[in-house]
This record gives sequence, C-alpha cells and structure tokens, in this order.
Amino acid sequence: MGAVLSDEQVESYRRDGFLKVEGFVDRSRCAALRDAANAIVGDFQPNERRTVFTTSEQERVSDQDFLSSGSGIWCFFEEEAFDADGRLRQAKELSINKIGHAMHDLDPTFESFSYTSDLAGVAADIGLADALALQSMYIFKQPHIGGEVGCHQDAAFLYTDPMTVTGFWFAIEDATLENGCLWAAPGGHRTSLRKAFKRLVPYGEPGSDEGGTEFEVFDESPLPAAPAELVPVEAPAGTLVLLHGLLPHWSDVNRSARSRHAYSLHCISAAAEYPSWNWLQRPASLPLRSLAATAVAA
Repeated sequence: MGAVLSDEQVESYRRDGFLKVEGFVDRSRCAALRDAANAIVGDFQPNERRTVFTTSEQERVSDQDFLSSGSGIWCFFEEEAFDADGRLRQAKELSINKIGHAMHDLDPTFESFSYTSDLAGVAADIGLADALALQSMYIFKQPHIGGEVGCHQDAAFLYTDPMTVTGFWFAIEDATLENGCLWAAPGGHRTSLRKAFKRLVPYGEPGSDEGGTEFEVFDESPLPAAPAELVPVEAPAGTLVLLHGLLPHWSDVNRSARSRHAYSLHCISAAAEYPSWNWLQRPASLPLRSLAATAVAA
C-alpha cells in the first residue's frame, strides 16, 4: 500500500496533532452517507427513555442504550430537542444529535465509506498500520439546537495502553464558523491525558451495562479555554480531519439555520491494550476489523 499523505502533511500532523485534508472524499459519497444517515433516523423508533446525548463532559449519559451502543446503531437526541413537557419541539429528523456507534460494521453504506484503501493508507502514514475500526458516529449538528461539545481529548473516552486512538473526522457538509466547526489546540497533543471515562462495573461482569460511569482524573491541569486558546478548523464537504487522541478540541453550539453533518471514525492499534472498563465495548460475536485488511478501493 503506497503513501497517501505527503511528508509535509505527516510532519504537520505530528507537529500540530491534527491535519486537514480537503477533497479527500468525493461530495457524491458524502451525499450517499447523508442519505443513509437520514434513512436510519427515519426508521428509528425511540423507546420511552428517548436517550439524550449530553455534551457536557461532567454529565455524560451512561444509560443502557448508551453503554450497549458500541455494538449497535442507536440515535441520540439533542439536549434542546424537547420542551418542558417532554414533547419534541420540531420533527424527529431535526432533533437527533448523533447516530452511534457501530454503523461502520452494520450498515453497508457506512461500511463502504469507512473501509477504503485510501483511509488505510492514511492510517499507515501516521504510524497506525495495524488500525482497528473501533467506533463510528454520524453527527448532525442540527440547525438552531446543535449542541456544544466541550473541549476534550478523545483518549479520555477510548483509552488504550499505550495511547493509540486516532480520529478520522469527515465533513459531510460544509463546516464553518457559523454552524459549529471544529476548533483545536495546535500542539496540544504533546501534553498528558487529563482523565478517563470508565464503567463502574467492567464489561462482562453482571450489571455492566446498568452500572453507570465515572471519570478518573489523572492530571488536574485544565484543558485549553475554548475558543480563546484554540484555532478554528473550517472544512468544506469532503474534507478529512485527522485528530490525535490527546489533542484538545471543541465545537460550539450551532445557532445558524444550516446543519453541519459530519462522520467520525475512531481507530486504535491492534497491539494496544483496550481495558474492559472502557465505556464502549463489543461482544466476541462482533470483533473489531482491520482497516487495511477490510479496505476496498474508494
């Protein structure tokens, strides 16, 4: 498999902890993924819990739907989707925060988008030649109510020893300052992991999915203040943004009339340890797959 990134791009990623690659995905493929996501939402029948994805790190949801979604496909509502009486303020299709977290293995359109030779080549170029696809998220950033995602490090939520988690974030629609683009701290990946999001009951033990979660703090040092200490990463549709697992990044609430659809795939090294206390777990019947071994030509 030949190199996809130039030496300059790899050096930029290593220096900054993120890299923007415009035009990585054809806009027609972005449109196909958007259609597939909308179809999932259209078919989604929420249960009485109507799980909300809470974007504050201090109040992360940890109910059964969330903790079991690592091996399924589930839709999570925006915090502001409901009125005081618990009724949707707008159509269901405009109320979903994200879909997660195994579409890349369970939905054929997401699978073909995720497992490509180009993406496997990018992973190898940045030193993740044995990348396993761990988690996928389709993020809607809905008009007017698209929630803020607080400044965080991905390794806090997808912990490995050693740290290997890497985010492959795709702009499915144009991401701008107005509709809540990513912001990042250049060089911020050269710091420590501040905390880890852990199951109270490790996976496989009785009550694991109902046992709740907590943060274990490793370093009290604050993450960069958002947005003052971050830089915006505006990205036209089709752009790939690579995100180092220790990179602090953030996105603002979307108060504009335009959505900001994005797709995020997180990968880890096959050689790294993935603890059973990580919130996201998959049963033996749905093993993680290699990005390179499963890849097809885009």
